[in-house]
Amino acid sequence: MKNLSKFVLIFGAMAMIACGEKKEKETEEKTTIGNTSTEETTQTKEADSQDAADSDIVEITIEGNDQMRFNKDEIRVKAGQTVRLTLKHVGQMDKAAMGHNWVLLTQGTDIPEFGGAAVSAKDNDYIPENTDNVIAHTKMIGGGETATVEFEVPEKGTYDFICSFPGHYSLMKGKFIVE
Repeated sequence: MKNLSKFVLIFGAMAMIACGEKKEKETEEKTTIGNTSTEETTQTKEADSQDAADSDIVEITIEGNDQMRFNKDEIRVKAGQTVRLTLKHVGQMDKAAMGHNWVLLTQGTDIPEFGGAAVSAKDNDYIPENTDNVIAHTKMIGGGETATVEFEVPEKGTYDFICSFPGHYSLMKGKFIVE
């Protein structure tokens, strides 16, 4: 009986120690991941500012996810600049099911009308052909992919940007403000 009690006591102590170590490790991983993201974000912003200071090219990164959302609903730039915009699909779904693009529309574009026309333009990344409503756009991408487009900033004003994948424009939209 004494041996059984010792065994239970030792086994219990080992289990408690193992669980405690596991919790510490999980906490360290979460902290590390959080710090890495923060550092990457800070470094990216510093690099973006430096690029803008060194030239008239402004680097912008925007993310789209599997919940049909962009991580930004407003982008501000200055007239006369060149924008190099990178769209990152941070979701996991395939392009056929949850594809995303980034489309900058001219002022006054009727977004529902444009979105309706985009539905029939699957072979052109859901960008209607022969339209004068698009200033710039990325290609359509799926989960884990990125696409970049470079373009000259239009004149001062407020422009709309959307994802033109069928039905996405109602949620995936924002304002592109030129100062």
